[in-house]
Amino acid sequence: MRELTRLYAQIALLRRGPQDVPASMLLLAITVLGYCVINLSLSWALPALEGPWVWILLVEVLFTLAWYATVLRAVRKSERILQTITAIFGYRAVLAPLSIVAEWLVRHFSEDELWQLPVFILYTGVLVWMIAANIHIVRAALEWPLLSCIGLVILEILTGQLLVFALIPMTR
Repeated sequence: MRELTRLYAQIALLRRGPQDVPASMLLLAITVLGYCVINLSLSWALPALEGPWVWILLVEVLFTLAWYATVLRAVRKSERILQTITAIFGYRAVLAPLSIVAEWLVRHFSEDELWQLPVFILYTGVLVWMIAANIHIVRAALEWPLLSCIGLVILEILTGQLLVFALIPMTR
């Protein structure tokens, strides 16, 4: 397990890629489960956030699985599906504590004039890092030019957010 965490951390640091991940359905399932457990644990540990975050997590996971399976099949690289999706959930699991805490801080300090800007800068930095890691994985998996990979990852993010907004009513 420690080796896997190191591998996913190296992917998050852009030093390794999906080609370094074993192609295993069991590993994918364990990685997705680990990602969900980390998200659920941190979300329960932090003071409650508004909204149906469990449903959002479920939609995000299912959408990510479907998105990358569809994209890789469409470009005739089906043999890379397991490694690519495992790498995506692996790096996200490693960065989840940082991203969840950063998002919680943004919401918590949204009205605080002193901390609002520094917390937003932290959140933006984490978001940019996560996008960069995702682009790194997509580029290695698809062997496309950088700008095409950037566009695909941004499209994934926007489509995923639109799907969440369409499927899950947000209450205030």
